[in-house]
Amino acid sequence: METTTYTEAEKHKIFNEELIPHLDSMYNFAFRLTLDEDDANDLVQDTYLKAFRFIDSFEKGTNAKAWLFRILKNSFINDFRRKSKQPSKVDYQEVETYYNSEEFEPEIEATTDLRNETVQELIGDEVANAINSLDVDFRIAIILCDIEGFTYEEMAKILDIPIGTVRSRLHRARGLLREKLTDYAKKLGYLQKS
Repeated sequence: METTTYTEAEKHKIFNEELIPHLDSMYNFAFRLTLDEDDANDLVQDTYLKAFRFIDSFEKGTNAKAWLFRILKNSFINDFRRKSKQPSKVDYQEVETYYNSEEFEPEIEATTDLRNETVQELIGDEVANAINSLDVDFRIAIILCDIEGFTYEEMAKILDIPIGTVRSRLHRARGLLREKLTDYAKKLGYLQKS
């Protein structure tokens, strides 16, 4: 990879003019991947720290958003792999607070993940829930193409995979979404009930 040596003033100018304008898109992408506000904020912060640290590898005039998305995606996957190798952690303070609260109903047998439940209430949308239920590779493909509007070529660069794999992954992801949303579409009258 070719790098350019920018002056400190050039680095700050590139960062402020070409990278910062994508902050909202970066947060939205991070939130759709993590499904947690704090994790999304951490991921975006980590992405921007890495972007500034490696800004010499950014070529002015290229697609800054795609460059940032690639950094974010790589950070998410690396963090996801690291966390999946660690044993599950329980925040006992959170559990104790819940059981001591007025919301706790002893007749309910199963303990739910409070963070996931809160996120689902915030989303409250069948389509978002269907996207969130996809495996991470398929979820990323849908987000990048159908929500963020990246081209297949840009996606291939962001994901560091061949364009044929991008098309295949997107096709599979859309098929899985179609399966998950068929009943919902029928309820809304988009499909004839069979």
